[in-house]
Amino acid sequence: MKYSGYPEPSELVVGKVDEITDFGVFVDLEEYEDKRGLTHVSEVASGWIKNVRDHVGEGQTVVAKVLEIDESSQQIDLSLKDVNEHQRKDKIQDWKNEQKADNWMTIAFGDSVSDEQYSGVVNALLAEFDSLYDAFEQAAIHGADALEETDLDETERDAIVSTARDNVSVPYVNVTGYVDLECPASDGVDRIREALKAASGNGEVADGIDLDISYVGSPEYRIEVQAPDYKSAERELEAAAGRADAAIAGHGGTGEYHRDRREDDE
Repeated sequence: MKYSGYPEPSELVVGKVDEITDFGVFVDLEEYEDKRGLTHVSEVASGWIKNVRDHVGEGQTVVAKVLEIDESSQQIDLSLKDVNEHQRKDKIQDWKNEQKADNWMTIAFGDSVSDEQYSGVVNALLAEFDSLYDAFEQAAIHGADALEETDLDETERDAIVSTARDNVSVPYVNVTGYVDLECPASDGVDRIREALKAASGNGEVADGIDLDISYVGSPEYRIEVQAPDYKSAERELEAAAGRADAAIAGHGGTGEYHRDRREDDE
């Protein structure tokens, strides 16, 4: 998908070197329809430049910073030297992600989707998410709930969720904590089992979360959580430990949550 209109000043854009001259480099902007920018020779690289071709080549994909825009003359001034390596890599990755998302849109709605529907879906997603890729990623993690606030109908939401779950590789993080459970009651073992079941959410956890509880050594149990991000993982980990603590306390027992395994269990 290419945007209509112009980029904003200071925006980083992806382009392909189209023409090299003595005074600068012409770059076709990959993300914008029919837009071409010029990088003056002084903005190609830091220091004195003897030969522009020592720094860029025709057909090369580059990341540039937008300096100025004059829509009346359709002129876009760019800088290559103002983009560091970290910015370049991040921008290229974002651009590749958006290409993937554009392809997923075709998979979700088919080649015959009308321009009107396509634009409507894209605009609805971009109104709620930072990018198309972000929308598909959240749909893969959270399902239809992620799209609840969008202006999409049920059929469109289902198409996106189905495509996302078939194609998006969701990044996950893992966190681990421990809980000590003790219960002096005669049926203490059964009560601990109940507490562990409560910790696991009784088998029901939020969409996109994987929670596993295992025995380490009396009275210690390990809680492992896999989630899309650390904030969610930490929240689920503490919630699981809290459920165990509350359940065992209700039967006169005690629960203690800690992040590191006890030294005497090593």
